[in-house]
Amino acid sequence: MTRIDDTFAKLRAEGRKGFVAYIMGGDPDYDRSLAVMKGLPAAGVDVIELGMPFTDPMADGPTIQLAGQRALAGGQTLQKTLDMVTEFRKDDQETPIVLMGYYNPIYSRGVDNFLADATAAGIDGLIVVDLPPEEDDELCIPAAKAGINFIRLATPTTDDKRLPKVLENTSGFVYYVSITGITGAAEAQADTVAPEVARIKSQTDLPVVVGFGIKSPETAQAIAGVADGCVVGSAIVSEIASGKPVEQILDFVRGLADGAHRA
Repeated sequence: MTRIDDTFAKLRAEGRKGFVAYIMGGDPDYDRSLAVMKGLPAAGVDVIELGMPFTDPMADGPTIQLAGQRALAGGQTLQKTLDMVTEFRKDDQETPIVLMGYYNPIYSRGVDNFLADATAAGIDGLIVVDLPPEEDDELCIPAAKAGINFIRLATPTTDDKRLPKVLENTSGFVYYVSITGITGAAEAQADTVAPEVARIKSQTDLPVVVGFGIKSPETAQAIAGVADGCVVGSAIVSEIASGKPVEQILDFVRGLADGAHRA
């Protein structure tokens, strides 16, 4: 059982939905990013998703691309991202941390070295968006052997033929992200997401957490209401980019978390 497994088991036992918050490691600099990270659990965050800045983030939108550029310009490296986790763990041994990013920095470090360092730092899960299931021997299976969850993304284009392959070695939770670009009322978004979540849950016992244009407590509540939780990334990253004080950023996060927890 990892911290991720423990957290979702506890949420399930309490009849609550989970709230996952994404920040880019080192955005806009190490100290400010660490200050935000340290404040997330008290703001209601159940799982922290920590971005590894990379020069070619092909799966990210402009908001997170710019966050990565700011972090790299501020001197952030993979080592410094792991250092943030080590520092965070001095005060918090319970909140799960998922590293999200691309394979190149991990490959450059060496998979065995990376997994040893990630385990020592206190990483619980990985989302590596450019490693498909066909490459599970590369990182997914070694990560599982090291006790680190490997979390996969499913989308509306993940059809019934593909889904079992996506789920095969996934652990921790399934991250469902809708890329249809539908905007409008939170209810309409939830109505779109609900059948997809049900489809995934019919094939796995893992929690299904949804990231889908969530920018308000109301949307967080609506989306979490049809899943096991929700993820907010770009909206939080935008708050960080605005230069607001850390406490104001955490107040914004707290509102989103409260919305998800009301579901």
